[in-house]
Amino acid sequence: MLHPSYSDLMKVVNSEVEEGNEPVVNSRYSIVLATAKRARQIIARQSKDDLDVLVVSKPLSKAVSELNEGKIKIVPEEEKEEIQAEE
Repeated sequence: MLHPSYSDLMKVVNSEVEEGNEPVVNSRYSIVLATAKRARQIIARQSKDDLDVLVVSKPLSKAVSELNEGKIKIVPEEEKEEIQAEE
């Protein structure tokens, strides 16, 4: 069993959504995609700069814990496009 559960992760991700608004994440698939993307970022950073980065032996577990702790956020596509337009 995965700890935290998918439903717990979905609650964390959607915790800042105001009542009546559409949740950021509607399915387990979205959680899987987000954590896999973050795990790939962790792996890429390790291989890019091995000397300055603490080696994470389980990048997917690290990505799940970051999501659960609120250290990373899943941003809807519309917001991502707005952020990129501002930069």
